[in-house]
Amino acid sequence: MSGDYLAELFDLGGKTAAITGGGGILCGELGRALGKVGVNVVLLDIFEDKAEQVVQQIRRDGGKGLAVKCDVLDSESIGLACKAAGDAFGQVDILINGAGGNKKEATTSEQLSFFELSADAIRWVFELNILGTILPCQVFGREMAGRGQGIILNVSSMSAFQPLTRVAAYSAAKAAVSNFTAWLAVHMSQEYSKDIRVNAIAPGFFLTDQNRFLLTEEKTGELTARGQQIIDHTPMGRFGAPVDLVGAVLWLLSPAAAFMHGAVIPIDGGFAAYSGV
Repeated sequence: MSGDYLAELFDLGGKTAAITGGGGILCGELGRALGKVGVNVVLLDIFEDKAEQVVQQIRRDGGKGLAVKCDVLDSESIGLACKAAGDAFGQVDILINGAGGNKKEATTSEQLSFFELSADAIRWVFELNILGTILPCQVFGREMAGRGQGIILNVSSMSAFQPLTRVAAYSAAKAAVSNFTAWLAVHMSQEYSKDIRVNAIAPGFFLTDQNRFLLTEEKTGELTARGQQIIDHTPMGRFGAPVDLVGAVLWLLSPAAAFMHGAVIPIDGGFAAYSGV
C-alpha cells in the first residue's frame, strides 16, 4: 500500500474545524493534533484565555488557529463564534462538541446522598452536556445543511453505556448525547444531505479537571478507592492519556471513515469489555 494512498485516505489538510471546550485538556490535545495535519483550528471556549494558550501552541507547531470566546448554552454566542470562524478561514467543515463535564454538587458521596442532590446542580450538568451539544449542532449544522456536507463529532462517555455509580446526572446526560448523535445522523441524512456525517467518541477514564477530585486525592495525588477500582477494571491498567484519543478522531473525521455514521466509538482501554471476572 503506497504512502500516497494512505495520505489521500486520511487527508484533512485545508479543512476547518471548530472545537467547543477547546481550551480543555482533551479537546486542547485534539486541537493541537488537527493543527499538525493541516487543519485550520478554531477553539471555542467560555474561558478564552485557555483556548488562546492552545492556539499559541498550534501556531508554534506551524499550524493555523483561532481562539474565540463562546458560551455553548447561548445560541447567539455560538452564532458569533461561527461567524468569526468563517471570517477567518471560510466555511467550517468539522464541528467537534467537546464542551461538557461534571461537578461535585451533582455527585453522590458520603457527605451528599442522592436524595440531597440539588435540582440546580443536576440541571447544570444536563445543560452543559446535552444542551451544550445540541445548540452548536443547530448553529454549525445549519451551515452544513445549506452546503450539503460536513462532519459533526460529539463527545459522549463510557458512562453512557453503563451508568457509573455516584455520577447519576453525568451518566444520564452523556447517554442523551449518544442518543442525540444517532438521531441527528438519521435526521441530517434524511432531511438534508447524505454527505453530512455525525458520530461520537466515548472516552473511558481520562484525568481531567472535572473528574480529578473523584479519582485522585487532592493533597497527595494518590488514587482514591474509586480510582483504584477503575484501574483494576481496565485491562490496559491505566487511565487514558489525551493523545490516546487522536488516532480514532483523525479516522472518524477523515475520508477513511466515509461510511461511519451514527456510531459511538469507545476509547476506554478495554473497560467495557471486562466483566470483572
